Amino acid sequence: MFYGLAAYILWGAFPAYFPLLQPASPFEILAHRIVWTAVAMVIVMAVRGTWRELLRIDAKTWATTALLAVLIATNWLLYVITVNSDHVAEAALGYFINPLVSIALGMLILKEQLRRLQAASVVLAAIAVGYLTILGGHPPLLGLGLAFSFGLYGLVKKQIKLNATASLAAETVFLTPLALGYLLFLSATGRGTFTSEGPGHMLLLMSTGVVTAVPLLLFGIAAKKIPLSTVGMLQYITPTLQMLWAVFVVNEHLDANRWIGFSIIWVAVVLYLVDTATHAAPRRTRRRDRTSSSPTPPAG
Repeated sequence: MFYGLAAYILWGAFPAYFPLLQPASPFEILAHRIVWTAVAMVIVMAVRGTWRELLRIDAKTWATTALLAVLIATNWLLYVITVNSDHVAEAALGYFINPLVSIALGMLILKEQLRRLQAASVVLAAIAVGYLTILGGHPPLLGLGLAFSFGLYGLVKKQIKLNATASLAAETVFLTPLALGYLLFLSATGRGTFTSEGPGHMLLLMSTGVVTAVPLLLFGIAAKKIPLSTVGMLQYITPTLQMLWAVFVVNEHLDANRWIGFSIIWVAVVLYLVDTATHAAPRRTRRRDRTSSSPTPPAG
């Protein structure tokens, strides 16, 4: 539970971190995030003695890794653009919608069956997005981009036969040549900020690797130690913290239509959590009953 709380609180603090990287552009921040995350993950795998896993990846897995890399890079870029353009509330909306997107993708692509409350939560989320689009004047494109890029990332991630550490390392290593090339281009044309804004700015850009890798590793530990339903409930800490930051720290103005749309999303989220909690308890009870009824092995 501690690892899960730490991961989601760190992710919730991202709106306070990424504006510190300005005046670097979103694309420069993305490039540094890719390069320094790759460095961090290779170091982690070297310390754990698992770096040879990267050498054993076959061509098909690398192709899947390439798709994952594009999806996570898109998500990272959209997040930086959203937060650094003072649309933190829309970033929060994206991550409130994300689990519901994942449910819908599971139903449509993996042919998973939805329970009634799950189906209701997906329908409500769709109504909220439609409301924000029609009455709010414009669709929450950045929020939807965040939700669908990470939802598709999770869908593809489910298919890859690599552990979380090796997968993230492979994704960032795959993107590193392109990111390095872009950073060298910025440096050669005088458009980069890595060496022009002082040592503090340089260290902040280098820190993007640790800032990205640490919560992902904490999440990986938590996912193996606590029930999936608990992980699902904890994930709403992140957008809640982001929404609080948007309203009370950076004073983002949300008109009545956006509050109504967000409220519909929150109702959908509550239905989803109620369904998860309702069906998780009987499963735990059945597992305990099976364990207690198992015959005791003979001694000796």
